[in-house]
Amino acid sequence: MDRKKPEADLRKYYTVFLQLGMIVALAIFILAVKVDLTSVQPDEYTLDEQDVVEMEEIIQTEQIETPPPPPRPPVPVEVPNDEIIEDVDIDISADFDLDDRMSMPPPPQKEEEPEEDFFVVVEEMPELIGGLASIQSNIKYPEMARRAGIEGRVYVQFIVNEKGEVEDPRVIRGIGGGADEEALRAVRQAKFRPGMQRGRPVRVQYSLPVVFRLQN
Repeated sequence: MDRKKPEADLRKYYTVFLQLGMIVALAIFILAVKVDLTSVQPDEYTLDEQDVVEMEEIIQTEQIETPPPPPRPPVPVEVPNDEIIEDVDIDISADFDLDDRMSMPPPPQKEEEPEEDFFVVVEEMPELIGGLASIQSNIKYPEMARRAGIEGRVYVQFIVNEKGEVEDPRVIRGIGGGADEEALRAVRQAKFRPGMQRGRPVRVQYSLPVVFRLQN
């Protein structure tokens, strides 16, 4: 039995395969047309609503005081032509002279300090007549100082005038107990030969000590 050639079988079914292929292609094309190829839209996102801030208008309640209007100018008054306005004479001829100096109060006068009328050092200093012994022999020891046992020196300063007399004695260093007053009393009774300056007697400041000493 003769076997058929495969080439003869393929040619026999060629027309059938061609028709089937065309039918399949047409079916695919129809399906492709019917299928919805539109892209899927993404999900919609909802935005949260923002809070709305409302601005309230502030109404000014304070009343601003407006300045009062300026006063109205005076209304000019018409003067009749028949009325005569008298001229006012102003006397400017006052007694005023620019050349005259203005009277000013005198400047305050300085109080002049009294000049010292005595010398401190002279050519020949005063000399105590009888020396210090003349004063010491005239001293009476105060009872208060004796009871208190007060001893020491009392320095007295004074002025020896042109006659050799003592003026204005004062204690510049004392010991108390009544000794100061006793020293002044004794010095007032002293006599001096006056101090000499250029051959004439002058007033000289002088000082000396008065000794107070208790006898054992």
